[in-house]
Amino acid sequence: MRILHISTRLILGGSQENTILSCEGQAQLCHDVHLAFGPIFGPEGSMLNRVNTFKTDTGSHITTHQIPHLVRQITPVQDHRAKIELLQLINQIKPDIVHTHSSKAGILGRIAAWNASKKLPPSRRPAIIHTIHGPPFMPIEGSPTRRAIIATKNAIYAAAEKHAAKRCHLIVSVADAMTEQFLARNIGKPAQYTTVRSGMTTEPFLAMDSPVARAKARQTLGLTPENFVIGTIARLAQHKGHDDLLDAACADLQKDRNIKLLWVGDGWFKDRLMQRVRDMGLMDSIVLTGLVDPDRVPEMIAAMDVLAHPSYREGLPRTVPQALLCKVPVVACDADGTREICIDMQTGRLVPVGDVPALQRALRWMLDHPREKAQLAARGQALCRQAFDTKTMVENLERVYEKALQLAR
Repeated sequence: MRILHISTRLILGGSQENTILSCEGQAQLCHDVHLAFGPIFGPEGSMLNRVNTFKTDTGSHITTHQIPHLVRQITPVQDHRAKIELLQLINQIKPDIVHTHSSKAGILGRIAAWNASKKLPPSRRPAIIHTIHGPPFMPIEGSPTRRAIIATKNAIYAAAEKHAAKRCHLIVSVADAMTEQFLARNIGKPAQYTTVRSGMTTEPFLAMDSPVARAKARQTLGLTPENFVIGTIARLAQHKGHDDLLDAACADLQKDRNIKLLWVGDGWFKDRLMQRVRDMGLMDSIVLTGLVDPDRVPEMIAAMDVLAHPSYREGLPRTVPQALLCKVPVVACDADGTREICIDMQTGRLVPVGDVPALQRALRWMLDHPREKAQLAARGQALCRQAFDTKTMVENLERVYEKALQLAR
């Protein structure tokens, strides 16, 4: 099959890694795989080099296409131009499958693919699939003016998603929660949806489940065996919860200098967050790595005693199963699909979104209950070992594609 994936930006992020792993797995199966994306910029880093250097043992690779006007922001003129560019690309390469990712690329890509298919006989029409990696709808909060702006944007996205859902055959959710949220907004029909867990290469994470690997990872970061390390892997962005984590951990960090925060990632909020750290007198209590190569993520997790993921909105955060694969326990906010993996008192500690006291208590519980937290992590590892393997994801996508092709033709 000739498969065209469309994503908004190839920055370092969970949805982008999911997309690239799908492309790599499909190339391994000897499909003709293409990946289209918009301009890459900003402090979040890029995954383009990984795509460009990928090649299978048989010489298969991923053909890339940059779409100049495909940008994240709502910009009507550029969006119209991007839709035309996508339509031209689809007409040029004539894919059997068009698989879109992320909200902006998902909306424009599905419309372009649908318009292209209308001019083709049924036997040549592409199957159109969209993956929901996370909700495009922002939580309504802040001042009355800001709340009104967010509500308007959410309404625009909901209307656009409804329009696009009518122009694709199947919709893949990385978590059941995504399906529930979209159907609650009357986006698409229940029969269109299926859940496919976001796969990852599990072996490097499983390999970190050893005292030797943990000790080496800590030494590399200047951490000692006495340190209790609360780690976070996320963009330094507005809704990732770094402010809540500072507020929750502040008192314990000030009382016990052996407790450390390990922040892995970069983003537009870095300067403001680090000013808060300085104002709180906690510069000696935080290790900020900045961007790290994705291959080093298992090493970063291995250095942690607990992964904290206090994000306000997610699809299903990849760092949660990644930590559990390393047998590192998790404290996470009950955002979207997180609860499907971080099950409170079974595989982790789950706290309400934005509840700083509950976050503080859960982190303190991890510090005070070493035996129990190890049991949570072991159960989590057993759950994630099979469910998040890349091969499982690619096999499930093959079945989705077969069904979508039947619907298209």
